Amino acid sequence: QVQLVESGGGLVQPGGSLRLSCAASGRTFSSFNMGWFRQVPGKEREFVAVISWSGGATDYVGSVKGRFTISRDNAKNTLYLQMNSLKSEDTAVYYCAADLNLNILRRDPSEYDYWGQGTQVTVSS
Repeated sequence: QVQLVESGGGLVQPGGSLRLSCAASGRTFSSFNMGWFRQVPGKEREFVAVISWSGGATDYVGSVKGRFTISRDNAKNTLYLQMNSLKSEDTAVYYCAADLNLNILRRDPSEYDYWGQGTQVTVSS
């Protein structure tokens, strides 16, 4: 079993920055690929970014490329999402998730095995 706890969300003005964290426990953190997803009311959960177990490979949805950076610190059992140049359309609840399949970086949320409870990010002036 894996427990994931997100933090770092909040209210930020357009153009601002936030860094989300996801603390993992219960299993060796480097045993899985890690992803960030987001969801707004009435819409499906959307892929944002994924990072391989070693941190050596990443993938991003096109709308955040060049603005968001996913990273991980396996020694600290923590996943990060650095979000810069935030836009109003980035407003959502952000979730981290763990994927036990290490063979491919996946974008489909249904493929992930464990989820955090989410943290709200609101971009507004």
